[in-house]
Amino acid sequence: MSQRFDIAIVGAGMAGASLGAHLMARGAGSVVMLEGEDRPGYHSTGRSAAFWQETYGGPQVQPLTLASGPVLEELGFLHPRGGLHLARAQDLPELHVFAQEFTGVGVDLPAQDRAAMEAQVPGLDPQWVAGLAEPSCRDIDVAGLHQHYLSAFRRGGGEVWTRARLAEARRGDDWALTLEDGREIGARVLVNAAGAWADEVAAMAGARPVGIQPLRRTMAQIRVSPEAQGDMPLVMDIAGTFYFKPEGGRLWLTPHDETPVPPCDVAPEEIDVAVAIDRFEGVVDWRVEAVEHRWAGLRSFAPDRLPVYGWDVAVSGFFWCAGQGGFGIQTAPAAAEMAARLLLGQEAGEVDPGVFGPGRF
Repeated sequence: MSQRFDIAIVGAGMAGASLGAHLMARGAGSVVMLEGEDRPGYHSTGRSAAFWQETYGGPQVQPLTLASGPVLEELGFLHPRGGLHLARAQDLPELHVFAQEFTGVGVDLPAQDRAAMEAQVPGLDPQWVAGLAEPSCRDIDVAGLHQHYLSAFRRGGGEVWTRARLAEARRGDDWALTLEDGREIGARVLVNAAGAWADEVAAMAGARPVGIQPLRRTMAQIRVSPEAQGDMPLVMDIAGTFYFKPEGGRLWLTPHDETPVPPCDVAPEEIDVAVAIDRFEGVVDWRVEAVEHRWAGLRSFAPDRLPVYGWDVAVSGFFWCAGQGGFGIQTAPAAAEMAARLLLGQEAGEVDPGVFGPGRF
């Protein structure tokens, strides 16, 4: 083999990049990041409309989000936004349960009456009768954060290989890895940070897939009248059928779709864009003047919708870093630190990794 590394990470999106940076900071030795595309972050990371939101992902994900917030703030990648959860009359029981669930773990969710909601979202349709604000919600500079981790990884001596798609993984004393272009490398540890392709990488390595399912999420940039105001919060309904937020005088809008698809370079479907606009027109009385841009990304979840971090229970030297769903950006700092400690056999930090282990499947 031409080269041997202590650790090979499959995938250079946010999961792989953040873990790689934390590994180098902890003296992990020689590490290579294998990215199948011609640039890191091409799929999920590069198509994210990410925000930092304590309630996103549920109570079991919240500790990772909460621990990541101060790091993102200190690094300068969080920007003020605020959130607003809307409810119709039929949604009030769900809104009540949501409020109880998250205020119980310390999230500030002040109730909003019609006047308060209309002040934040002028032209709000009368069917939206109640709401909850989420003042702590922030925008995240996704590209800046991703580049921060890639740069830290490289400064620490890590190597990022692009157009380096894994084709074969054989386990002996170490891993013998063959890339699609025929290059061969050796590694003591193989990290599966392959996103939508995580189960495929696991099967290639002889590990049992855990059921990582890629889901298509559609986004559209729309021009509206009146023009979207930059200080508007992230607006979402408690039933999870849409969200929208201002971006540079336009709105980014999604129908909150989660369509199962195979791992691929996913593209938006016209019907999903149409559904998004139809739902939006039931929220406010604004006019949609144009759909200026549309795109889709993959959000990959394990069956229980929790991320998967830890050593495989059957295949030695195989480490999972997958299933981050839509909360992989906002949890990256704490999740990467937790995973790096676990991989290197170091004492657990602020977040207990136990609930995220692949052995639960």
